[in-house]
Formats: sequence, C-alpha cells, structure tokens
Amino acid sequence: IPVEEVQVGDLVVVRPGEKIPVDGVIREGTSAVDESMLTGESIPVDKGPGDEVIGATINKHGTFKFEATKVGKDTALAQIIRLVEEAQGSKAPIQRLADLVSGYFVPAVVAVAVATFLAWYLTTGDFTRALINFTAVLVIACPCALGLATPTAIMVGTGKGAEHGILIKGGEYLEKAHRLTAVVLDKTGTITKGKPEVTDVLPLGGRTESEVLRLAAALERASEHPLGEAVVERARAAGLEPGEPARFSAIPGCGVRGEVDGQALLLGNRKLMQENGIRIAPSVEEQMSALESEGKTVMLLAVQGQLAGVIAVADTVKEHSAEAVRQLQEMGIEVVMLTGDNRRTAAAIARQVGIKRVLAEVLPEEKAEQVAKLRQEGKVVGMVGDGINDAPALAAADVGIALGTGTDVAMESADITLMRGDLRGIPQSIRLSRRTMRTIKENLFWAFLYNTLGIPVAALGYLSPVIAGGAMAFSSVSVVTNSLRLRRYDPTRE
Repeated sequence: IPVEEVQVGDLVVVRPGEKIPVDGVIREGTSAVDESMLTGESIPVDKGPGDEVIGATINKHGTFKFEATKVGKDTALAQIIRLVEEAQGSKAPIQRLADLVSGYFVPAVVAVAVATFLAWYLTTGDFTRALINFTAVLVIACPCALGLATPTAIMVGTGKGAEHGILIKGGEYLEKAHRLTAVVLDKTGTITKGKPEVTDVLPLGGRTESEVLRLAAALERASEHPLGEAVVERARAAGLEPGEPARFSAIPGCGVRGEVDGQALLLGNRKLMQENGIRIAPSVEEQMSALESEGKTVMLLAVQGQLAGVIAVADTVKEHSAEAVRQLQEMGIEVVMLTGDNRRTAAAIARQVGIKRVLAEVLPEEKAEQVAKLRQEGKVVGMVGDGINDAPALAAADVGIALGTGTDVAMESADITLMRGDLRGIPQSIRLSRRTMRTIKENLFWAFLYNTLGIPVAALGYLSPVIAGGAMAFSSVSVVTNSLRLRRYDPTRE
C-alpha cells in the first residue's frame, strides 16, 4: 500500500535493502539498519524485537516486522523537514553596501544640482547657463557605477565559483561567506568517506596477514553486513579471491560462523568468542583496546577453536580533510566537529584532522540548536554537511555549505554546494568571497571618489554635459573592467 495509507498500529514487513517507511518498534525478526542519514553513525545498528526503527533509514540485511508508531507529519524525518523550513524562514537578507551609499548619495546630489542651478541663475541671471551646469552636475553624478559595483563583481565571483565546483545560490551568501569566524563540520560523509573500510589486520598464532584476510573474506562473502563487505573489498584489493563458505549462519549482534577449506570459522565480537569458549590473551585485549580507542570496530577471527587474527574496520578520513582544516585554521577560522556519532570515535577522527573542539552524540534535531549556540557566542557560523540529519543545521547557520555527493535535502537547505565533495572547497569559497568583497569595495570607492571629484567641477561650470556624459560612461566601464579582473583569480591558491 502507499506509505500515506500506513496507520499507527499497522504491522509492516521490511525486506533486505528496503527503506523503512515510517517510525515504529520491531515485533519480529532481526537486522542491521543503516541510520547514518539521521544519526551520523556510519556503521549500521543491529536491531531486534523491542528496538525502535526510524522512517527513511535503510534495512541492510534480514527481514523483520515492525509496528508503526508514528506516521505522516509525526515521523522523525517530517520533524526535521519542519525544522529546516522554520530555520530558512527566519533568515534576514543582509543590507547591501551599495544601497546604503546610494540612499545618502542620490538625495545629496539632487540637492547640490538644485543649489547649483539657483546659485548660477541668481548670480548671473542666465537661465541657459544655470540649466547646463545643473544638467552637468546630474550627469557626472549619475550613480550608474555605484549601481554596477556590487552586481558585476558578484556575477563574476559566482561564475568563478562554478568553474571550481562551488555553486553559490545568491549574492548575499557570497557576501556572508567572507565574514565567517567559525566553520562547523559534520563527521560522517563530510570529514570521512561515510563507508567502512578495513584499517588493520593483525595475524595471530603464526598465520600471515593474507591468510587471515582470505579466510575472513571467504566467510563474509555470504554476509550482507557492511562490515563484511568491507572485509571482502579489502581482500580483493589485495589480489585475494575469497572462496565460498559452507554451513554459513549469521548470529545477530555477534558475528558470523561457517566452514572454509574444511575448517570451522568464527568471525565477530568478544561476545561471540566468549560464548564459544575461545580465550582472548591479555596482549590481544590490549591491541583491541588500542584500536577501539581510535574509534575502530574490532572483529576477531577464530579457526578451529583458536584465535587466528584481529581485523579492525572504521569509517576512514577523506584524503584532503586534514589539509582543508589546516587551511581554515590558517585563515583565522575556528573549526568545530558536530556529529551524532559516539565521543570516542569522534575524538579519534578529530585528532586525525587537527580539530580541537568536538560536539559528539548530538541528535539531528539538536544540531540546529548547537549552531544557534555558536551564533550566540558572537560567531558568524558556516555549517558543512551532506545528510538529511544536517539539513536543519545547514539552514540555521549564517552560511550553509552542502556536499554535492550528499542528499538532495542537504543541498536544498544549503546556500553553497561543493559539487566535488572535497572539503578544500570550503577555504576556496571563503577566499573567493573575500576577494569578491574586496573588488566590490574597490568599485564603490572609485565610483564614489570619481563622482565626488566630478561634482564640484561641474557645479563651478568647468564641465559641459557632453563631456560629463562621456566621463560618466567611462566610470561604468572602469567598474565593470575591475570586476572582470576576478576572472583571473584562482581561489585554490592559499
């Protein structure tokens, strides 16, 4: 039936690979659910009877039945969308510098022109001469250059951004970006790749790393769990082609078991080893604790009842994340990590990329609150994210920056989208904003200086309206030419 027809109390069947339609509680079956779009936790969560599931998250493997508890506008996803809309509606557009200048300049020029006409007419009695000088003042002071100063620079700046994969929704966001004093980064999928990878393989009992990897991958070939997929991918990358397991079975919340090459294999957590009477030496426990302190998920491989190896899996950092953080810090911008993930994993990732301030275990609806708190500290905040869980915070920030590799909801909520998903685009967009604002201020300065110097000359009768018209046109050309200099600017250079 259509998802709109699901009612509270309905029993819903979810098969492997399907999206969970609404919020509810599992009544039958077990599975692992990918909740990263909502919680930011990159590794799927094991679920069983009595556990809550959230609409729009993805069932990775296993079939289960759950009872619908929240539908329609009451679901977690609907509440997040409502938060985004509220945050977007509360944004105030910034006041244009050119509007401010023109607001004072135009009435002043009209007053000067009228004063010029009256002064010439009353002192000489020559109406024609007075009218010509009146016209010359108005022509030389025509604020075309003032009007062109901002839009031409913004047009060239946003175009330059697009060339480098930085899509800016409007001029006001390009202007706001140069004032940023703090940048908040989501962890999963933004700083990290958002996909588990094998980081360490520690062979035990005289076995080799290749042997441990081959046996583990052969066993995991029959598994649909993302941790298992990571092991198989690592084995294939090492040139090993894992075989087929026999008597395979998954043990929810613990791991997997089966036979490979006629040997009984177990692969899973400490609980699985303890339940099968497999002893873990203190030295191995130390190695496991060290890996876990780095935010990694540790799996143990046992062959024929003996511990054969330790495999660590983690969501790895993108190759340019640390460089992007360094560039931002060198620009005088505070970098903060905001994540729904646990503190230990968040702290481990933060250490790798050089971030000192970490806000961990933050629920999706609380992310926007954390951004608001930073703004209350007097900071101009840029929020960077890629998932649905980041959308409210993106909308609540002064400038929301989404990764083009993320979800449509995040991109819709953001003011700037980095199409390449490379975090170096953040300092690039700020540098581009700073250069664009400098160009705007140069344009306004020269246009204003030109007018203020030209007005007295015209008022004193030394300038004919024809020459004033030519000079006025030249001022507009000079402003546009200065804006076009931005086309040669390269924001990738520090």
